[in-house]
Formats: sequence, C-alpha cells, structure tokens
Amino acid sequence: MAAPKFRRILLKLSGEALMGDDAYGINTPMLNSIVAEIKGVVDLGVEVGVVIGGGNIFRGMSGVATGMDRATADYMGMLATVMNGMALSDAMRQAGLGARVQSALNVEQVVEPYIRGKAIRYLEEGKVVIFSAGTGNPFFTTDTAAALRGAEIAAEIVLKATKVDGIYTADPKKDATATRFARISFDEVIQRNLAVMDATAFALCRDQKLPINVFSIFKSGALLRVVMGEDEGTLVHV
Repeated sequence: MAAPKFRRILLKLSGEALMGDDAYGINTPMLNSIVAEIKGVVDLGVEVGVVIGGGNIFRGMSGVATGMDRATADYMGMLATVMNGMALSDAMRQAGLGARVQSALNVEQVVEPYIRGKAIRYLEEGKVVIFSAGTGNPFFTTDTAAALRGAEIAAEIVLKATKVDGIYTADPKKDATATRFARISFDEVIQRNLAVMDATAFALCRDQKLPINVFSIFKSGALLRVVMGEDEGTLVHV
C-alpha cells in the first residue's frame, strides 16, 4: 500500500455523528464504526487528534433559543463534549487503540486538562488525542476549536467529518443539478459564500495555511481515502 499523504491530522467530529439513526445520545454501532475508521488510519502510522462536538447531547444555541443565557448554554455544550470524548476514548480502548481525552475545562477527576506539550507527546507515541470542551470559552464553536487545536499541534490538515460527502455548488438535497467540488480555494469559498465552517474557524485555517477536507463520516473507508490523498470529499486549499 502507498504511504499516507498526511502524517498528522486533526479530525473534527460532530456530536450528531455519534447518534447514527437515533434521535439523541450515542448509538453504539455508529460509535464503533467511527472508531474502526480511525483505527484504520492509525494503523498506517498516521497521528490523529480529534475535536469532538456535543450536539447529540446538548447544543448551546438550542439552549439560547429557549431563553437560556448564552454563556451558560455554551458551557453546558462543552460538558456534553467531555461526555462524548469519554465514550469515544472507551470505544477506542476496547478496539485496541491508545487514547487520551484532554479538556479545555478543568474536570481533572474524569479527564486531564489540555496541555499542548503532552498532547503532542501522546501523538508521537501513537495515541489518539481527543480534545473536548471546545476552546474552553463560550461564544466559540467546536469548528473554531478544531482550527485552533489543528494549528497548535501542527496538523497538516483539518478533516471535517459531516453528513454530506463534500462541498457542493448548491444544496444537493434541494438541487439535483448540484455538483461536488473536488478542490476549491479559500478565496473561492468566500466569493461563492459557501458554508464550510464558521467564519472564525475558516479565517484561522486560512491565515495558518491549514487546508480543510470536508467529507462524509458515514461513507465506509472515506477517512482512509482522504488520508491517502484520493479524491474523497472536498479539499479547501490556499
């Protein structure tokens, strides 16, 4: 087999991806499927950091919609990501993967705090590092956390795992003529006003010259194909 194109990656995984077909919570078969996909690239020697969301348990913006204070709702969402990180770590352990959960919030009784140097050492040891609690600050999304952690650990690319298999000219569910971009520049994304990440995360990746690949986590083998440099998803490049 050819060598992977990337040595170190940052995988942005939404909390909703863990639900599978369920309406809430963590679907065990889906969790194990995602872990198997990650294990496939770790076994090739790729160093993997994961930023996990919490939307399957609690979304800060949904709390705001019901009248909750935004900062309070965001902190609750961060705690949901810690729960997801723990579940992901446990599933990895059962699959034979070494994993560590680091949290941007101080909850040392359950997971260790985020320390950049330790995270990089774990990656070099072949462990998967799961970054939870977002950036540790309200008003920032886990997209921004992915861009930030990706830059901090010197990842070569941010892989955004979504429900769709790339970036399209239009919503493929609403427009049958929509076509997928195999590659697109940061500037063209801005010109076309395409939704890839929130503005803060996108700007950080662009400024740090950190490419993004948007792909579907629900396509079997998609993560491996992205890591191998095949035409999978959409690559956003400088």
